[in-house]
Amino acid sequence: MNSLLVQGRNRNNNGNHRGRLDIIADILQASYGGTRKTYFMYRCNLSFRQCKSYLDFLTNKGFICIGDGKRNQDTTIFEITDKGKQFLRAYSGLMDLMT
Repeated sequence: MNSLLVQGRNRNNNGNHRGRLDIIADILQASYGGTRKTYFMYRCNLSFRQCKSYLDFLTNKGFICIGDGKRNQDTTIFEITDKGKQFLRAYSGLMDLMT
């Protein structure tokens, strides 16, 4: 079994530890409609370094893309792709099975 999937919802005893898949799902959920990096940091409770790492990973894997600059030409906007939406549907289905 893929160890990444097993780690997806690992929580410690007090319940405040998110797994990598939880963070990815949070970022993808936050990216609907186009979102700036700062919003991801606050919405997903990530440091700048963590946020950059996850956004780079998700962009390279095709789960999010850089938008066309609808809001401001100086601001990078990230948007969820169809592949990212597919991931969220699969993630939601897995979480339903685990509860």
